[in-house]
Amino acid sequence: MVQALSETLTFEEFLDWYPDGQGRYELIDGVVSEMTPTGDHEEVGAFIARKLNVEIDRLEQPWFIPRTYIVRPPVLASGYQPDVLVVDRLALDQEPLWKKSSVITRGASIKLAIEVVSTNWRDDYGRKLFDYEAMGIGEYWIVDFRALGARRFTGYPKQPTLSLCQLVEGEYQIQLLQGDQLIISQVFPELTLTAAQVFQAGLNQA
Repeated sequence: MVQALSETLTFEEFLDWYPDGQGRYELIDGVVSEMTPTGDHEEVGAFIARKLNVEIDRLEQPWFIPRTYIVRPPVLASGYQPDVLVVDRLALDQEPLWKKSSVITRGASIKLAIEVVSTNWRDDYGRKLFDYEAMGIGEYWIVDFRALGARRFTGYPKQPTLSLCQLVEGEYQIQLLQGDQLIISQVFPELTLTAAQVFQAGLNQA
């Protein structure tokens, strides 16, 4: 769930305001929102991160999944915190705000961004998709394990769906995955994970 606060801030004011160790927040067009995810939402994100960390280690890649970070898209007053973010450590030397504030501004620094859908699903399917595309983030997953999004994203009837967005000539090509369909990732080409396995991580306690 997302709770909007009354503050209207610039990105720099947002960084100064951000309460260290007291919740998770995003900034969208100057409006601060507190991220208050449910337990099953967190289980899905943790499951994905665990699977990807195994692949990172196995492939011996200089990548990691940070715990705290803000992704700043090329707009004046926005900053996002994807639920899972795979970062290229070798690219961080080109990030002017990383050392001081854990801020990433270049799509080249990000191998994969993942949003686990909650009540703010319109941001995940809309604003964030376009902003991540504009940044040049090569791969973006939208994990809608409770089929909260509109039917054009989750089917007729609505079903849990993973939108696999991969950058081709500057635009996302989107594949909608359901059930036992395999996630064919360009970043993790040997990953053996189905959409259903990801969804089940959040539905075990349902």
